[in-house]
Amino acid sequence: MVYFLALYSKNIFVNELQSNGLYKFYLAFQNNKLDYFKFYKTISNEKAFALLKDQFPTTADENTSRNIESDSTENHKNVVLITIESYSAAFMKMYGNKENITPFLDSLSQKSLQFTNLYAAGNRTVRGLEAVTLCLPPTAGESVVKREDNKNKFTTGAVFKTKGYNVKFMYGGDAFFDNMQDFYSGNGYQIIDKSSFKPEEITFSNVWGVCDEDMYNKAIKVMNAEAKENKPFFNHIMTVSNHRPFTYPNNKIDIPGDIKSRDGGVKYTDYSLRKFFAMASRQSWFKNTVFVIVADHCASSAGKIELPLDKYRIPAFIYRPGFEPEKCNKLMSQIDLMPTVFGLLHFNYQSKFFGQDVLKANYKPRAFIATYQDLGLIKDNVLTILSPKKQIRQYQLKLAPQTGVSADFQLNYEEVPLKKEKTNLVNETISFYQAASYMLKEKKYQFKDLKEKNTKLYANLH
Repeated sequence: MVYFLALYSKNIFVNELQSNGLYKFYLAFQNNKLDYFKFYKTISNEKAFALLKDQFPTTADENTSRNIESDSTENHKNVVLITIESYSAAFMKMYGNKENITPFLDSLSQKSLQFTNLYAAGNRTVRGLEAVTLCLPPTAGESVVKREDNKNKFTTGAVFKTKGYNVKFMYGGDAFFDNMQDFYSGNGYQIIDKSSFKPEEITFSNVWGVCDEDMYNKAIKVMNAEAKENKPFFNHIMTVSNHRPFTYPNNKIDIPGDIKSRDGGVKYTDYSLRKFFAMASRQSWFKNTVFVIVADHCASSAGKIELPLDKYRIPAFIYRPGFEPEKCNKLMSQIDLMPTVFGLLHFNYQSKFFGQDVLKANYKPRAFIATYQDLGLIKDNVLTILSPKKQIRQYQLKLAPQTGVSADFQLNYEEVPLKKEKTNLVNETISFYQAASYMLKEKKYQFKDLKEKNTKLYANLH
C-alpha cells in the first residue's frame, strides 16, 4: 500500500523523490521495463554516436544507418536458421565434453564454417531470438520480443523480404508463448506453430510442444511447397525438445525419453537434427540452401559472478553444401551471425544492425552478454559491466585452461576485478548500450523508414 501511495502521491516532491529510487526500480522490474537513461551511467548522445563511428565509419547523426555493399554478385540461396533451445558449447566434444551427446553436430561442425568464440547475448530464449532477428545489443529490461513496441523493426526477415524471399518463423510449441506470435507476425513473418499441425503430424508432444522430429518433418513439407513457388525462402526454426522436462519419444537414442534427463534432451536434439539433414539432403532445394545453426542461450546461467563467461559461450556454425570447411576464431556476438550470413550471400542493403560481418577485415572483435539488468561488453580481455544505480565494474579476463582442449575451444576464464578503470572501454560499453536504448526509445530502429531505400536498392541492382 505504501508503494501504491508513493507512486500516485499528490505531493510532487514525494513523486520526484521516489522516481529515482527503489520504488521506481521495482515498478520497472514488474513492468518489464528499465529505462536506461534513468538507471545507468550515460554520456552525451553526441559522444555515444561519435564513439560508434569507430565501429561504423559511414554513419551520420544519431543512428547506425549505413550502406552495406558487396563487390560480388548477390546470391539468393535459401537460408534455414535453426536456433537450438538451451544448447551450451560445453555439450560439444571440441569444447571438452566426454559424454558423446552431440555426435551429429560434432560431425557437421567439421564440415561447416565454424565460429569457435561466439557468445549468447542473454540467458533466455527471447534474448536469443532478439539477437538473431534484430541484431542489436541486449538492452536493459525485458527483450524487445516481449515489449509492447516490438513491431515494424529492422529485422533480418525484413532484409530477406527486400530480396524477394518468403519469410517464416517455425516453432513446435504455441507461438503465443513469450510473445513470439505478436513479435514475429508484427515484423512480417508468417508463423508456423503447433496450431498449424494436423493431428496425424504429431507423434509426440509435451508441455512445450511437439517433439523436434515432428517439427522438422513439418518444416520439410513446408519447404518442399515453397521450392515450387520459384522464390527463395528464409525459414527460422526454434526447437523445443531440449527443455525441461526433457521428455521425448522412447527408443530413439540410448537414453530413455521418459526419465527426464538433460543429457537425453541434448542427445535427442542432436538425433533429430541428424534426421532433418538426412531428409533435407534428399530434397531438390538442399544444395541451394545455407543452414545456420546456433543456440538461443546456454543451459544454465548460474555462477559465482554476475556474468560468468562460460555460461554464455554457445556453438554456432554455417553449413553450405559443397563448400570447404572453415573456422573463424574471432571473438564475436550472437548479434553478428546474420550480418555475416548476409555477407556470405553478398547482399547489398541499407542496414541499421549493430551486428557486423565478422569476416570483413575491418571487424573489431567484441561481444555483448547480459542479464535483465547487468549489461556487459567483452573486449581486449576485459569484461565491462553496466548496472542500475549507475554502477560500473570491470574485470580482467584470465584464461583458466582445460587440459585436453585446444586453444580455440577453451571456455573458462577467471574474472579478476580491475584496480584501475579502463575509461576507454567504459565509454565504449556505454556508447553501445546507450545508443541501442536511444534508437529503440525514439523509434529509430524501425524498418519502415528504410523500406523504400532498400526496395530501390534491390531494384537498381536487378
